[in-house]
Amino acid sequence: MSNPSPVSPVVLDVWCELQCPDCRTALTDLDALRARYGDRIDIRLRHFPLEKHAHAHDAAQAAEEAYQQGKGWEYVTAVLARTEELGERGKPVLIEVAGELGLDAEEFDTALIDGRHMLIVDADQAEGKAVKVTGTPTYEIGGQLLDGSKDQSGLRERIEEIADKLLAEQQG
Repeated sequence: MSNPSPVSPVVLDVWCELQCPDCRTALTDLDALRARYGDRIDIRLRHFPLEKHAHAHDAAQAAEEAYQQGKGWEYVTAVLARTEELGERGKPVLIEVAGELGLDAEEFDTALIDGRHMLIVDADQAEGKAVKVTGTPTYEIGGQLLDGSKDQSGLRERIEEIADKLLAEQQG
C-alpha cells in the first residue's frame, strides 16, 4: 500500500495595497482563513499600489524588505493598522514600524532609497493589471478573481467554498 501523495497547498493571491483601509479590513478574513486551513492554504501578498495613495509604492517596497528580514506578514499587518498615519507622514512611518518589529530600520531606509525591491512591486502590479485587478483587496484562487475593493461581504465564504473544492479534488 503506497502513501498518498502530499497535498500541495491551495494558493490564494491577495492583491493588496498598504495604504488601503479596505485591505486593513481584509486582514480579519485572512486571519480566519489561516486559522481554518493552516498550511493547506498558501496566502501570498501581491502588490497593487494605487496611484491615489502617494506612499503605497514605498510601502510595497518596504514590505518586500520585511519579507527579506523574515517578518513580512507582521510588517504588513502593522503598516495596515496605520494607514491614516502613513497617508499623513509617509516614509518615516515605514521606518518606524520596522524598528518597532525589531527589524533593521536602517536597511529599510537604504532599500527605499536604492529601490532594490521596485522590480518585484512593478512585476506584481503589471500581473495584477493583466489579470484584470482594478482595486484592492482583490483575491485570486483557483483561477477565479474576487474583487473586494467595493464590498467584502460574503467573500471569505466564497474563498472557503473554492478552497474546499480544490482541496477535495486533490484528495480525489
